[in-house]
This record gives sequence, C-alpha cells and structure tokens, in this order.
Amino acid sequence: MSNVPKSGSFGMLFKRDCSVSLQFGSAMARRIFIGDVHGHYDGLMDLLELIDPAQDDQLYFAGDLIDRGTQSAQVVEYVRRNNYSCVLGNHEHLLLEAFGNGRVDARALRVWLYSGGQSTLTSYASLDLLNEHLAWLKGLPLYLDLGDVWLVHAGLDPHLDLKAQTPDELCWIRDEFHNNPEPYFTDKLIITGHTITFTFPDVAPGQLVTGPGWLNIDTGAYHPKSGWLTGIDLDENQVYQVNVHDQTRRQRSLQDASSPLTGQRQRSLLALSA
Repeated sequence: MSNVPKSGSFGMLFKRDCSVSLQFGSAMARRIFIGDVHGHYDGLMDLLELIDPAQDDQLYFAGDLIDRGTQSAQVVEYVRRNNYSCVLGNHEHLLLEAFGNGRVDARALRVWLYSGGQSTLTSYASLDLLNEHLAWLKGLPLYLDLGDVWLVHAGLDPHLDLKAQTPDELCWIRDEFHNNPEPYFTDKLIITGHTITFTFPDVAPGQLVTGPGWLNIDTGAYHPKSGWLTGIDLDENQVYQVNVHDQTRRQRSLQDASSPLTGQRQRSLLALSA
C-alpha cells in the first residue's frame, strides 16, 4: 500500500493492483477485521456466517472481546480455540488489572465490574476456565503491524514515539488521537475499535468512521442505540454487519459504509472535547 493520503479517499486508500486481483482472483486469502464484540457470541457467529471465511482467510479482532454482553467466556474461548489474532482492548486490560497478578486487586475489581465485568464473571461456569483465559489474555499484543495495516484497540498518542506508547495510550486513548490532523504513519492504515462510531459528530449508528490515516470499526454492538457488529474485508473493500438486537444482516461497500471525519466534523469533535 502506498502512502496514506491525508484526506480520506477510499478509492485511493483501499484499491488493490488490478493485475494482482486478476492473477489470484477469489483464491487470494482475505484479511477480515472484526470490531468490538463485547460478549455477543451469537452475534459473532451470525457475522461469521455472513462473511463465510475460507480456511486460508485471516481473522483479526480489535480487542474488547468481553464485558457488557452475556457470552464473554464463549467469545474468548472461540477466538482462543481457533488461534485467531487479537489485540488487547481496554476491557481486557481492566480484567487483567483486577485478576492478572495472581491476586485480586479490590479497587481494580470494582472498576472492572462497574464497566461491564459482572456479565463476564457470570458467563464463566468454572474458575479453571477463567484462569485459562486470563493466561491467554496476558499474551495478547498491544498492536499488530501487518505491513500496510496497523491494528490497535484505541489509537496512539500523536506526540509520542512508538516505543513510548503504553497500554494507557494504545488501549484507552480517544480525543488526542482522533483530533490529530496528520496521519501517525505515512505508509500504514491504522484500524481501531474502542470509540463507538456514532459518538462522532453526525455519524449514524452502524457507520464506520475514517480520519487522517485511520479507520474505526467499533459500531457499538452492545449499545441499545446501535447493536451493529462489524467485520471488514479490507482487500475487497466490503463491510459485513449484523445487528445483535434484531438479527438484521447487511453487506455494503467500504465506501458506502464509512463516514469521513474531515472539515466541519473534525472541528465539531474538537469543540466537543475542548
């Protein structure tokens, strides 16, 4: 992929060389990126049925597999058992802060439970399975560098070098990342979750959001205002979505499914975060 343009154009950002597509055709493995699942196992199964990934397709999860929904243990077990790639989300980070050091941190536990962790605890039938999942979650990377794509849960601090970024930035950042008018990378598209897309100015529930060098795919599966769980096939520019509330399914082009955060929208976001 060539340098990321500073103002988003999906025709430029995601178009592949025609000769490559013609040479490999439908046999080329797809890269599928899944937004924040938040414990909605049934919704994830519906989404994967819609996407219908082939054996060679590569699936990547943007973190926040857990909390809010009632089936977090099933989601984690599914991703773990299939050895799919996943980055650490802020909700996994909260869980590890509460339990991850071999003891229970009472203060961190209260924060996690308040943030949706109670439904996750309830989803576990055994302490052994929870401990197995804690060990697996500890091994999740903070980001994945795929060459032309950089997958991270929340974003990056535009004022820090990559080596200086910590979980506080990579799992939690919002405004400083979204308000930055320049791409962090000139040769990589950053894919994130974490911030529900309808919370950006004038963005409808279910729409993706693009900014300078980044694409946000968290469409708020757990939220009553949305319910949309999103997967994108980046190489074919396709967006797959299911609604966990009413089981609606849809497939759209990445261009039709995305709203650019440019001009007035970015100024509005700056005003909201001031």
